[in-house]
Amino acid sequence: MADDHTHVQEFFGTRAANWDTRFPDDGPAYGAAVDELGLRPGDTVLDAGCGTGRALPALREAVGAGGRVLGIDLTPEMLAAAVRAGRDRSGRLLLGDVARLPVRTGSLDAVFGGGLISHLPEPRQNLGELARAVRPGGLLALFHPIGRAALAARQGRQITPADLRAEPVLRPLLASSGWQLVSYADEDSRFLAVAVRQD
Repeated sequence: MADDHTHVQEFFGTRAANWDTRFPDDGPAYGAAVDELGLRPGDTVLDAGCGTGRALPALREAVGAGGRVLGIDLTPEMLAAAVRAGRDRSGRLLLGDVARLPVRTGSLDAVFGGGLISHLPEPRQNLGELARAVRPGGLLALFHPIGRAALAARQGRQITPADLRAEPVLRPLLASSGWQLVSYADEDSRFLAVAVRQD
């Protein structure tokens, strides 16, 4: 586990300062994905693997002044970039691991995970930890601002059937972790899978 953490921290730590400038047009896609969650004023929502906090302003707008917005990330440099961008005004930033969330069982109404799933060292257990933290009937959104094929092309690799984000892989993975997949979109312009926390 420590090796996985070190790899993730090194990968994102060296890229944190320029992360937002590398992908300057992604902001509206984050807002649109948050809109699809149907969050209500007063809800408590976690941005898991929040990075530079690009989803935090949209999450704050969705839950209003009476809601709670938390952002957790493993990489100090990413959180520092979020603060420099002023996104800490939209939510409370936490340095931590999604494998061991510092929140009470059932205390969240929703989790937003932008670009998260491909960086989970133990996907079944890690998704199970997210399920622990979310109340029954609460939501999980797994998001990326471009779809699987477009991302593979950007990275110069081929898309594979074993990809965790492929629907035939993701659906049973979520089901074994306490979630039911309720919507799935994999288009050039976005990837968005929404699941509901089962009782």
